[in-house]
Amino acid sequence: MRIKTILAAMVGAAVLAGPSSSQNGFDNRLAADNGWSMEQSRSAAWHFAQHRRLSGAIAALQPQRPGIVDAYVVSIGLDSDPVFGREAGEAQKVLARRYGAVGRSIFLAAGAGPEAIGAPQGSPPNLATALAAVAAKMNPKEDVLVLFATTHGDPRLGLVYRDGNNAVGMIAPKKLASLLDDLKIERRLIILSACYSGVFVPALNSEQSVVVTAASWQRTSFGCAPGNDWTFFGDAFINNAMRKPQPLEKANDEARSLIALWEAGRGLVPSDPQIFIGTKARAWLEPLEARMPKTETPKVGRAANETS
Repeated sequence: MRIKTILAAMVGAAVLAGPSSSQNGFDNRLAADNGWSMEQSRSAAWHFAQHRRLSGAIAALQPQRPGIVDAYVVSIGLDSDPVFGREAGEAQKVLARRYGAVGRSIFLAAGAGPEAIGAPQGSPPNLATALAAVAAKMNPKEDVLVLFATTHGDPRLGLVYRDGNNAVGMIAPKKLASLLDDLKIERRLIILSACYSGVFVPALNSEQSVVVTAASWQRTSFGCAPGNDWTFFGDAFINNAMRKPQPLEKANDEARSLIALWEAGRGLVPSDPQIFIGTKARAWLEPLEARMPKTETPKVGRAANETS
């Protein structure tokens, strides 16, 4: 069965399932709440390459510095359409520079081949492992996780994982929240570039959290054609606003204005990007942003509003 067919069937079943529904041991209700992932047609060489890549990325993480609010960046493209890998790769660079996390960042992208070198696969299990590795390096009372994820989205099930016909899955809001909570990562800046990504805000909001999403839980976002360099949100927020030495809230305002302009120019229904800042988050956000570089870096790639 083709992986897209499997995804459509499982997503549909999870949305429609009653409390006790399950098929062949697959519990649709639990999948809808917690997410799931599946690989098929993978060789032993592919799995070994993934092990080596992820192990190498984890080993390269530098330790935290006592007395300093260190940021650790994890940037992931969860779909093998090239736009998501390009966006996540550049987001890692921009965020690592902005928050002084060079040497403390990991980039993952779906579509990884069996070669011995390259970015680790952007999959839910690899994301969980990367976050656990970061948690082991951090001082949870002092340091900050910056997580950027880009992919397609679902209004109930969350972030879509897909690698052509080889892999499929979802990361549900409840799953991402429980993963971070179990790892005791309280200080966190979560940036989600996906349709309906506002569905994550209720699950992730807390006193110490900042959550930025490309859309509300009821709206799609735009610009995810495979040949693009950026989605609308990625271009506006990462490629434009976050490259500048300005506070996060001002960057968010700039990105929202750009997105609204692009959407209006095409007659699109507004995506309505969201931001949540916890009541205690400024205690770590302000010192972290106080150290951001004072110069702007040039934008890269084709502007999202000029592509399909």
